[in-house]
Parts: sequence; C-alpha cells; structure tokens
Amino acid sequence: MFSIDTYIRRRQELKKLVGKGVIVLFGNNDSPANYPANAYAPMRQDSSFLYYFGQHRDGLVGVIDIDNDQEMIFGDDIDVEDIVWMGFTPSVADLAAEVGVKKTAPMKELAKICNPQREVHFLPPYRFDTKIQIMDLLGIHPSKQKEAASLKLIKAVVKMRATKEPQEIEAIERACEVGYAMHTTAQLLIRPGVTERFVAGQVDGIARSLAQGNSFATIFSQHGEIMHGNPSGNKLEAGRLALCDAGCELDDYCSDHTRTMPVTGKFSQRQLEIYSIVEACHDYAIEVAKPGVKYKDVHFAVCRLMTERLKELGLMKGDTDEAVAAGAHAMFLPHGLGHMMGMDVHDMEGLGQIYVGFDEETRPNLEQFGTNCLRMGRKLEEGFVITDEPGIYFIPQLIDEWKASGHCKEFLNFEKLETYKDFGGIRIEDDILITKDGCRFLGTKRIPYHPKDVEEFMATNNQ
Repeated sequence: MFSIDTYIRRRQELKKLVGKGVIVLFGNNDSPANYPANAYAPMRQDSSFLYYFGQHRDGLVGVIDIDNDQEMIFGDDIDVEDIVWMGFTPSVADLAAEVGVKKTAPMKELAKICNPQREVHFLPPYRFDTKIQIMDLLGIHPSKQKEAASLKLIKAVVKMRATKEPQEIEAIERACEVGYAMHTTAQLLIRPGVTERFVAGQVDGIARSLAQGNSFATIFSQHGEIMHGNPSGNKLEAGRLALCDAGCELDDYCSDHTRTMPVTGKFSQRQLEIYSIVEACHDYAIEVAKPGVKYKDVHFAVCRLMTERLKELGLMKGDTDEAVAAGAHAMFLPHGLGHMMGMDVHDMEGLGQIYVGFDEETRPNLEQFGTNCLRMGRKLEEGFVITDEPGIYFIPQLIDEWKASGHCKEFLNFEKLETYKDFGGIRIEDDILITKDGCRFLGTKRIPYHPKDVEEFMATNNQ
C-alpha cells in the first residue's frame, strides 16, 4: 500500500476525468476451488479497486459519487466465527480510513446510491459474481454488461494507470529482482532427465517464497513453438531447447520475463543461428523505442530485421518490405512485440485492448494473421512500462497449412522450413520503462540472455 495521499489524489483526478455521475469500482471476492470453504488462495484483489482504494480485503466496493462530492466503501464487517478461522481483520471503517475515505456502509445499502436512475460508471466485469451483483443493482444482464460499461471511466482509468508513478516503477523493479531469481533458478536446474514440471515447480516456489506469487501461470516447455506451453511431466532431452516464460507479483506489481536455454547447456550451430536473430531483434527494440514513437512501428522495424536475417539463412526470400506487408514474417512471429505491464501482467487488458494498446491515431489490424495479435501499437509516452519479447517459432501445423494453400509462397522457402519442424521456438523477453529520451530495462540484474552468457552461467553453476 502507498501513502494515504496517493489514493486521495488518484480519486480526485479520476473525478475530474469522468466529470459527473457515480463511479462504482467492485473489489473481488474469494473464488471457490471446488467448494465454498476451499477457495483459491491467496485472493487476488481487482487492480483498479487497488489503484484507487488500496485495500486487499474481499467483499468491498468503492464508490466515488462525483455529483455529491462523496466517497464511500461498502462492505460487511466480519464476525467472530470468521475471526476464529481466519484471524482478526480491521473493520471496513478502519480500512477506509487508511486510504482517506470517511464514509462506509454495509453492502446491502449499495443499492441506495447505485441505481438505474443515476449515471453509474462501472468497468467491464470479468468475474461472474460481480456480473450478478451488477445485474441485481442495475438490472443489466451479464451478456450486456461489457457494452454497458462506462467508456468515460475506461478511458480515465487507462489514462491514469498507463503512466507509472515513481513509486510504481520502484515496485516493478522489485518484482523484476524476484524475476531474476526465478529465471536463474530455472537455468541452474535445466539438464537432461529433469522434468518440465519439476523446473516449473521450483520457479513457482521462488515466486511464492519471495513475492505474492506468480503474475501468470508459468510457461515452461521444450515445445517453445507453443506460445503458452504448460509444463508437462516429460523429461528434458539433450539437443532440445527449453523455453521459460514466468513472472511474479510483488507489492501488487508484476514482472514478466522469458528465456530460452539449451538443455545440455550449449547451443548447437542451428540453434545459435536462430537464437542470434531473436537476440538482435530484442536489442534493436531497445534502441528504437522512445517517447513519440508508435510501438506498432517498433514492432514492424523488428519484423523487417527478422526477415532480413531469415533471408540470410534461406528461410525467407523476396523483397523485405513486401514480405512484411504481406504478413509473411508471421509464420515465425505470430504475436506482437509486447504489451503494457503494471498491476496486471497484461496491464488493464480486461478494460479492452483497443483502449489500452491503441489510440485515436493508431488502430488495430484485426484482419491479418499475426498482426491481429498486436496488443500494443500506440505512441509511447514517458512512464509507460512495456514488454519487449520477440520470438521465432516453427509450428509444424502452420507450416503445413501455409504450404498447402501457397500463402506467402513468394516469401517463404517451404522446402527448408520442413527441416525445422522439430526445432521448437525461441523467445527472449524483458520489461522496459519508457524514459524521457529513450527506454531502459527494469531490474538491476540482467537474467543472462546473450548466448555466451547463457552457456557460461549454466556451465559455471552446473558443476
């Protein structure tokens, strides 16, 4: 939690941006795993509720009544039976006072201030219990609530949360330090015969030991061509690559890194050729990204570099600009260069990616394969935190489909692509802060990613 002044200031600014009506920010409740008393733990509070009201307790709703210049937290105090099982929890009034809110009320009174006769601003809900609560309060069916959510409130929240305050940047830096420990632990453990699940479990243990937990479910797989490959019970095999995409959440802020390592600790020549292209693209993004530049342009600059280098290996051919315009590069990079990051690992994605990653000048292209997965295209601003995560993947089914249809055949060497179907995939990801004149990595320690550094680190620590 930040200072009381932080939350007071944030709510005052939100009032000005929205203008009139009543803002209702729903906190989260416990989420049962398989019966009510066995909840997923720990509870994860809604990020926007945290941003403006700062409290982690379940069963709270924050209200900012702009018309009457009034702020309230609604929630029910716990009883003795709850205390017996869960321990003492401060009253709702005490929790409210900690963030500068003077008025509280039981949850049953929320309907008095939040009713269909008023201009009620709420964000798109993503939990079913919240959707039921909105239906009870406003009579809006859950299937209609995404469209009924307040665009004014969405844009105001995005505007405020997109630019990170110094204290937020410090929190992300701390999360990145834990991220370093997570990924270097993976590099210490990777060797033939160890299972994917074991390595991922150790990585998750670091997140739970040094932070609040994972910022997303850890991706760890020898099948790096699967974007979100879950760790399996398969043993790591000599000659393969292992991709680890993992991050933590600490003090309510996230980290998100990816590294790809040779299982034996040393890259083969073919692996090194592909890896060096991803490495170059990763480092090139750092050179190009700065305030005023569209991240969409950074993405396509990286795609052109990738295409040039793949042409040198004989995997692509033809004019580079024409190939990128046609989307031929998406055979290898079917996702965007990165995304916003902050309190959420894909920051504010639940509010609508078109509002988070794009602006009036830069709109998404939902038609072209690969480009339709670009999460971040808007002009960069000082204080933005984004990921830089280029990759090259060889997806056998995608190769087969494009080869059969002849898609982008003038730019792709399908004969040579056939020989890479067993390759897997490579991704390198770091978190960067847009600064006044450019950008910089977040975190004081750099997880090894240059090939020689990876090999030396794995060799030194696997003695």
